Amino acid sequence: MFDPESLPYYNPETERKVAVVTGGNSGIGWYTVLHLYMHGFTVYIFGRNSNKVNKAIDEIIKQAKKRFKHFKKEENDEKTKERYLGNIYYVHMDLTDLKSVERACKKFSKVETKLDVLVNNAAVMALPFEMTKDGFEIQLQTNYVSPFLLSLRLLPLIEAANGRLVTLSSLGHNLQQVHWSLDQNFNYKPNMIFTWFRYAMAKTSVIQFTKMMAIKYPNVLCLSIHPGLVMNTNLFSYWTRLPIVGMFFWMLFQLVGYFFGVSNEEGSLATIKCALSPELTLDKDNGKYFSTGGVETKPSHIANNLDNAASTWIWTIHELRDRGFDV
Repeated sequence: MFDPESLPYYNPETERKVAVVTGGNSGIGWYTVLHLYMHGFTVYIFGRNSNKVNKAIDEIIKQAKKRFKHFKKEENDEKTKERYLGNIYYVHMDLTDLKSVERACKKFSKVETKLDVLVNNAAVMALPFEMTKDGFEIQLQTNYVSPFLLSLRLLPLIEAANGRLVTLSSLGHNLQQVHWSLDQNFNYKPNMIFTWFRYAMAKTSVIQFTKMMAIKYPNVLCLSIHPGLVMNTNLFSYWTRLPIVGMFFWMLFQLVGYFFGVSNEEGSLATIKCALSPELTLDKDNGKYFSTGGVETKPSHIANNLDNAASTWIWTIHELRDRGFDV
């Protein structure tokens, strides 16, 4: 596994670094915020539940201070002096509401003039069919359309910092083996099968979006990630709470996690590497896809196809404009 201790640390008083992490109150996002905070970043958690986010902030700060004390014991004083804790703030945003995304961007833009790292981490997975108030299938909007809007709205601040855009995809994108139109919502039964096609379509779109961003905005390092099979996450809560069969799914996920899975913190390492590693550059890495631990990987042929990526981009631009969001 990649060691985050090898990444640069920043002193917020002399070199202020700013990050936004969506869904940073749990799972992979929690550890992403922890590591960015411990590397001296001012981190903004964009999320919809203020109680959960504020509780997570308190827990992250406590964990960071605990680890910081450990470093002071284990390492020499000179190296310890190079470590600084940053700051963590909360901004309300609901990815199922495009107007909420707009409000979050406006609020953030009033307090910050640059953004070094945007991590599109928040996601939902394998949910029953549902349309949002904006008229998108819920997985498509949460995992792709809203992060698309968020990224473009914050793009001027990312460009001002020569920053990075890191978006989480999934191994599940490989379920899409033909280029489906995003108008296809797969509202068919049984849901436990077709929900995975809806998920794959959203996560394939994420990789295509990243590739298009790298082409259109070559001064921003844009990367997509499969974090690994992280089974201890809220993404599976719908399945494990189902009556009767929920216990079966819980056991299945436990077995998969035991033999093939990684922890939440291990899952966050690819994000941390892509966000901070000086070895990743615009010239050689822009638009690439990484897997567990930050290992460069090739996505599916559908996700990797630039013609498919262009059609996905055009569709999204038109759909957002039809809803009053000029991007």
